Amino acid sequence: MTGGDHMFKTKMTDRALSVTPFMVMEVLEEAQRLEAAGRRVIHMEVGEPDFRTPEPIVEAMRRALAGGAFKYSHSQGDPVLREALSWHYKTRYGVDLHPDRFLVCPGTSAGMLLLFGALLEPGDGVLMSNPTYSCYPNFVGYYGARPVYSPVRESEGFRFCPADLEGNVPGGVKAILINSPGNPTGAVLGPERLQGLAGLGRLVVSDEIYHGLSYLPERDHTILEYTDNAVVVGGLSKCFAMTGWRVGWLVLPPDMVRPMRSMAQNFFISVNAAAQKAGAHALLNAWPEVEKMRDIYGRRRRMLIDGLRRLGLGVMVEPQGAFYVLARADHLNPDSKALVFEILEEAGVGLTPGREFGSGAEGFLRFSYATSEENIEESLARLGAFIEKRRGG
Repeated sequence: MTGGDHMFKTKMTDRALSVTPFMVMEVLEEAQRLEAAGRRVIHMEVGEPDFRTPEPIVEAMRRALAGGAFKYSHSQGDPVLREALSWHYKTRYGVDLHPDRFLVCPGTSAGMLLLFGALLEPGDGVLMSNPTYSCYPNFVGYYGARPVYSPVRESEGFRFCPADLEGNVPGGVKAILINSPGNPTGAVLGPERLQGLAGLGRLVVSDEIYHGLSYLPERDHTILEYTDNAVVVGGLSKCFAMTGWRVGWLVLPPDMVRPMRSMAQNFFISVNAAAQKAGAHALLNAWPEVEKMRDIYGRRRRMLIDGLRRLGLGVMVEPQGAFYVLARADHLNPDSKALVFEILEEAGVGLTPGREFGSGAEGFLRFSYATSEENIEESLARLGAFIEKRRGG
């Protein structure tokens, strides 16, 4: 620093400072520190498929690049991808949607940032479950709005009960935010619950990023089967193992399309052109690959649930979708954050504390089974040794 320079403290907005750390990444970064020191850590904290993107999708990307898909695409999304999305919703859900109803985004997180910027004024409320995905309150709070929490019961599989909400939706709530299959709970909202939520008289924002990863005999259901007063958040990341490709979408009511397209033009310009071409191929052709991955997830799910129960970690109601198990562990330590870092240090297993997802999950640990059966088996052995050592102590 030269003699005339001074140290200045940048004044950041309260909005920016209100964004809380993402605990999954905090655990991951500590795990990486241990790995750099020579420790082997089993990662069950990160909600990311461990599979490679299926080769037919990768090959479609190569063809797209060879064909010149390396310039800006349409700001609302490549018409080929939006046509594929229209076909997908018709064949999978029986819902007729014009391709112009879709706004393609660089991942669902970017889509939610646009969406809540378009919907929310300071002071508006967004009703969401407790527990809930940990980023939702930050998306809402960033615009000066407020999360309004509705507790969901473990005995109900952590699923919204519309009957509890009839006539009881607080004033000022502009939208109801749902996630099915859910993170961190694995909860799936069936037709009756979706229909009940659709009838509450509020816009429903339905995060359906884990569609395709349900372990129930019936198919996934979209909120659009039950109401037009809804926005759907969807993407390729989870079921097609395409997290790094950053291709998501919003299904919008017609009156929202033009204003949000203008927002997308200004803030994102467009989404990766070749990734969109590959995404269209995925939707049209790669569902057999999804089924193979889902079957493997299903075996891992069974293995993990049974193993956790043998260790005395509580799984009262089995998760029905996604790739998470939320297990009660408050008998080991009621402070889930402290327990997670204790397990990481002593057992070398990375987990996510329940408190990250709201007060309704404190005392729980979230396990991701997006990892191999060998890793699950070893993690259970390590946790068993950790628990035995605690008992001995």
